[in-house]
Amino acid sequence: MTTILTSFRNFTRASNPAQRVSYGLLLAWLLTMIALPIGRWTVGDTIIPGGVTLAAILQAAAVFSMVLTQWGWSRTLRAAAIIAVLSWGAEFIGHRTGLPFGAYHYTEQLQPQIFGVPALIPLAWFMLLPSSWVMAQLIVGRRTNWQKHALFVVVSAGALTAWDLFLDPQMVAWNFWVWETPSGYFGIPWSNYFGWLLVAGIITAAVNPAELKPIPLALVYGIVWFLQTFGHAFFWGQVGPAMVGSVAMGAIMVLAFWRGRKSA
Repeated sequence: MTTILTSFRNFTRASNPAQRVSYGLLLAWLLTMIALPIGRWTVGDTIIPGGVTLAAILQAAAVFSMVLTQWGWSRTLRAAAIIAVLSWGAEFIGHRTGLPFGAYHYTEQLQPQIFGVPALIPLAWFMLLPSSWVMAQLIVGRRTNWQKHALFVVVSAGALTAWDLFLDPQMVAWNFWVWETPSGYFGIPWSNYFGWLLVAGIITAAVNPAELKPIPLALVYGIVWFLQTFGHAFFWGQVGPAMVGSVAMGAIMVLAFWRGRKSA
């Protein structure tokens, strides 16, 4: 509730139309996420694919708007294109060959699909990567040498992969994709997380993102942590992933807050 009120206050106090669009989309995403379990109780599981798709579109649109206000059209579109192409390519290779994530396949739940990969998947990569960059930016500080650049890539990849500790068990439970040999982490092969680290690192290095103001993108990371933690624990019956994901993303946020205050 606090995050909703914060978003609403920011929306009403926004000083320019671009900020109003960003916070308006953020508020719409929040309301959609809250409505999803209510809709499931009312209508049943059939509402989940459409609800997830709408929520992902709104979150990606909000993040795009937030980045756009800082980077402008050229840099933002370039970053979005790199994320879309590389993430789709990794998923296409992944579900065909098993590399680098492990052997899996998508079901027909998420539509439309492009050569077997749901069109939603690149949006899923985009909708939290800029927030992960902000977390890494706060933790690593200014990238003044190649070591700092390399550390930024690693921390960015880790910040995004921490989210998948929530995401993958939930998506598998909803039958969005299926692992050929369930194992490791709540049925998810550990190779999947190596794949996430690798692909997120490659995308980050390819984009080489310029600095971003922490707010509001850090807020998005925090909201995702809150929604995933309490959603998994109280609505979706996945207490284990809720605990592990909460600790992983929470550690990233605490470290970012501590380092950010220290360098301020």
